[in-house]
Amino acid sequence: MTAVELVAPGVHRVRDSCEVYVVQRDGHAIAIDFGTGAVLDALPELGIERLDAVLMTHHHRDQGQGLPRAVEAGIPIIVPPTEQDLFGRVDEMWATRTLANDYNLRQDRFSILAPVPVAGTAAVYRTVEYGGIAVRAIPTPGHTMGSVTYLVEPQDDPGAGPIAFSGDLIAAPGRVWSLAATQWSYTENEGPAMLVLSSMLLAREAPSLVLPSHGEPIADPVPALELLTERAQAYVDSRRLQPWALRDWLDHPFVRITQHLLVNRAANSCSYVLLDDAGGALLIDYGYDVSTGWPAGTDRAARLPWLASLPALRRDFGVERVEVALATHYHDDHVAGLNLLREVEGTQVWLPEHVAPILADPMRTDLPCQWFDPIPADRVLELGGTVEWSGYRITTHDLPGHTLYQAAFEFEVDGVRVLATGDQQTALEGPLAAREILNYQYRNRFRTTDYVDSAALYRRVAPGLLVTGHWRGRWVDEGYLDQLAAQGAETAAVHAELLADEAPPADGNLVLLEPFHRQWVTGDTVEYVAIVHNARDSEVAASVQLALPAGWEVVSPPDAMAIPPHREARFTFSVRVGDPGRRQRLAADVTFDGRRLGQLADAVADVAPPPSEGIMLTRPESNG
Repeated sequence: MTAVELVAPGVHRVRDSCEVYVVQRDGHAIAIDFGTGAVLDALPELGIERLDAVLMTHHHRDQGQGLPRAVEAGIPIIVPPTEQDLFGRVDEMWATRTLANDYNLRQDRFSILAPVPVAGTAAVYRTVEYGGIAVRAIPTPGHTMGSVTYLVEPQDDPGAGPIAFSGDLIAAPGRVWSLAATQWSYTENEGPAMLVLSSMLLAREAPSLVLPSHGEPIADPVPALELLTERAQAYVDSRRLQPWALRDWLDHPFVRITQHLLVNRAANSCSYVLLDDAGGALLIDYGYDVSTGWPAGTDRAARLPWLASLPALRRDFGVERVEVALATHYHDDHVAGLNLLREVEGTQVWLPEHVAPILADPMRTDLPCQWFDPIPADRVLELGGTVEWSGYRITTHDLPGHTLYQAAFEFEVDGVRVLATGDQQTALEGPLAAREILNYQYRNRFRTTDYVDSAALYRRVAPGLLVTGHWRGRWVDEGYLDQLAAQGAETAAVHAELLADEAPPADGNLVLLEPFHRQWVTGDTVEYVAIVHNARDSEVAASVQLALPAGWEVVSPPDAMAIPPHREARFTFSVRVGDPGRRQRLAADVTFDGRRLGQLADAVADVAPPPSEGIMLTRPESNG
């Protein structure tokens, strides 16, 4: 018989492969974690007919190997947002996970063996009712990157601190269930350092009771969490050359550049804060807040957007509202937290006109470093245009180089003209400043004269301060402007010398096929566009054919057309989708002036059978 124990009024513990907690209120019940599913066998003993929801603290198999039983019983499954793919799409992890010569130490293979349908993700920083039971979720990374803790008000004493269902963050005062789980990459300390931050953050919630996934109820949680903070910090420092001031990072992440301009020193990429005198704030870029580094892998479960720095922004700088957030470009380390800001803080997201389409449909174009979900713009900023926010005039400039889809923001604050440039170049000062690193990657859509153009922009704007995506920034003088102009000219000359006369563009993208990745249904008629670039100095006669998977067919092919020199043309195909299958490949086969250049661009598609023939693949907005 399954062991059941009352651990707090309205809260029972079911002993299983992990501790499963059942919360009852007014005839409703939810389970925190699920173990092997034995909790379902214990429901009659508790007088419960069914569970309104299962809330998972993290993705490990001892927490959820029985979830198929929940699916069979029709119980909605709620999972941490960062780890949703390790539940709903875990088969993809199993199909693609590196096994040979593997340096990835994350315990993602301690996930369930087959996917289960996910009803929703935990709305972190917000309170949501499940069957009338109010639950607040907060991110508590450490045991895994995406772990969350669920907070429920105690039934018998509403004035007391919340009951915290903490997963495997803590197992006993000052102790954890696993250190191995916190080792996310081969030599770094990202997980243990996150454990320090999370134990501090949970202690600040002042819980009256902590119920861990492994271990006994902790009736005096704050000292227990403070002891864990102390011990975990000592562990982190034992594996570093110098101590890591994590408490100071969490308490004081923002540093003043000027009176009304701050930089978040604890973020993975620099996030800048423009302050007004009425409690408002505008952010420039917001990716991974208070980051201790990146674990191995680039999947969603290895990337955590959260709002850990905002309490310090309110406390130390009088911020009452994060009103607006801008993004210099589309890369995930600059935008991953924008949707969360909007959902929790009501922040408006303002995006440059060439960045907004990329973020709105991230898998339409073959570009690196894109966030998993669409990030729609609340306001689109015209390149060369100026907008006002709280007395500041902000001009958006086109700034290709690091990526074709990047902008610089010009504004004046505290008597200083500032230009925020994203990841364009390092912007160093001191002994290392004799030569900048021009931060271009070809797949980001690089053009050989981009840094000539950006140097010209800098001279035209003449900023006193240039702030960047990863190197904070530097004060600008004429010598620095001359240096960037010389390096831009040098970069253009190097490429002109190295590339053949009729070579494709420097970024290699003579052709792009869009949409790059989609999920379709067999029998759909869909549109594909081949975007063909003529890098030559003379007009070319171009035609395009599509190489399609078996069973697909072109319904309406485009005509050949002439493309002027250094211009692009769009060839649109109407295509009928064929048989089901994952990662089906398409290619655009291009001919210039009668010479076949071959299949120069590709796209992939996941195809599901029609609903009457089987289970249709989920088609999220991101199509990613």
